Order: sequence, then C-alpha cells, then structure tokens
Amino acid sequence: MNWKIKDKIINIDKPIIMGILNVTPDSFYDGGRFFDFDKAIERGLEIEKQGADIIDIGGQSTRPGSKPIDEKEEMERVIPVIKFLSNELKIPISCDTYRSKVAEKAIENGAKIINDISAFSIDKRLLDVIKNSNCGYVLMHMKGTPEDMQVNPFYENVIEEISSFFEEKIKIIKSNGIDIERIVIDPGIGFGKRVFDNVEILKNLDKFKKFDRPILIGTSRKSFIGKLLNLEVEERLEPTIATNLYAYLKGAIIFRVHDVKEVKRSLEIIYIIEKNENFMY
Repeated sequence: MNWKIKDKIINIDKPIIMGILNVTPDSFYDGGRFFDFDKAIERGLEIEKQGADIIDIGGQSTRPGSKPIDEKEEMERVIPVIKFLSNELKIPISCDTYRSKVAEKAIENGAKIINDISAFSIDKRLLDVIKNSNCGYVLMHMKGTPEDMQVNPFYENVIEEISSFFEEKIKIIKSNGIDIERIVIDPGIGFGKRVFDNVEILKNLDKFKKFDRPILIGTSRKSFIGKLLNLEVEERLEPTIATNLYAYLKGAIIFRVHDVKEVKRSLEIIYIIEKNENFMY
C-alpha cells in the first residue's frame, strides 16, 4: 500500500515509525523537555538517528483538558523547527496541527504531512490546504475538542461510530478531488475515549481495514495504560511497546511514538517472525 506525501511515495509494506517531537511546555509526557529551539533540534536529529521513518512536530498540547494557544504562538513554536530540520533530515516531516494557516506555513517550510486531530472539523479551510498542497494527511477520529473530550465521553458502539465517521469524512475528501492515497486513518486512541473504548479499538483494529488505507495508531504512554496497570507516565514504556505490537498484529502499520528506538526494535522482530521470510544466520 502506498502513502503519497507531496513529491514522495512511502511504500508501506512494513511497520512505519512516526517519532513525536513536542515543541510545547505542557504536553502530557515530554512537555517542556524540547520547548527550547536548540533542544528541539537536537531531539529531532536524535529521532532520525534512532530509526524513525517520519518525525511529527507539534506546537500545541492536545492532552485531555488542554486549552488552545493562539495561532501566532503555535507558528512561533513550530515553524522555525520545521524550517531548520527540513534542511537537515532525510526523513519526512509531519506537522501536528488542525489550523489551516499553521499547516500552510509548515508546508511552505518543508513539512510533507499534516496530522490533524480534528479531521478538518475545527478549521474547514484546512481541507483546501490539503487539496492544494498535495501533502499527506492523517485523518483522525476525536469526540469533542482536547479541552472537553474526556468529559464523560460515551458511545453505543465505539467501532461502529468510528467507522461511520471515517466513511463520512472519506466521502467528503473524495468529493473535494483529493487523492485517497494521500490519506491514512487514525482511530484516535485517548481522544474522547474511555479506557474500555481504547481497548475495544485495539481489539477491533482489523475492522478498519475495509477502508483500504494505512492505519496509524498512537498509544504511546497514554493514560489508559496508566489506568489499566496503575502506572505513572514514566513507567509506561513496556506496556506501550505491548500495545503497539498487538496493534500491528491487528492491522496497524504506522506507529506514533515517543520511544522510537525501543518500539522500532520490537516491531522489527515481530515483523520478521510474522512474515516468516527466508533468512539464515
């Protein structure tokens, strides 16, 4: 399966690692760690060195309860980092934003993918930016906004509702003349979901294969892991790896993670075993 991102085609025939770079003071795990420009650049280079296939740069925390920052501040955080790293990295850059102007500026400065948690529902002009830029696009499901998404979310059937959401959004994307090969889908673990819902999504990931698009999953150190095992965010590496391995076996192929090296190695070995390719050591 292919993912078209501007002037590049990613052939997705094995697990793809999307390394997270949060240029924020308040993200739930690494907030403040890479807020300084030099530290962000250093981390960006490290993410590539650790084996990431894509780097996802965001300037606004989307943790549950977070309040939005203004557009100008978001740009001031991410655009200089994207501009610098686009000249230094060999791997594609994704910008984690739901704002059309931020996306536009990010693409102008080297980003090839827009990772939009809102599925163009917060800023409808973002769809035009996607259409006109030929960039790749991550279509994610979220109930509500980051500020209110975890205030008593409820589903009659979480898998059916997410499936209906993707059907509707993909229809809109196609009707706007956007090549479907530029789209990957993300069911939005932790975005307006209860612990039960997140587990159900993982158990039923294979049901989203019917859309014939690569499935992206983001479980990295999230709170549902902490609630299931009573672990603080710093203690969630091993269960993060486990959820990604399980997701791979259920159909996910792109993994958005903080711990690039550890998750990559884990997925590499399960890929070799699962494919049972001929090899000799």
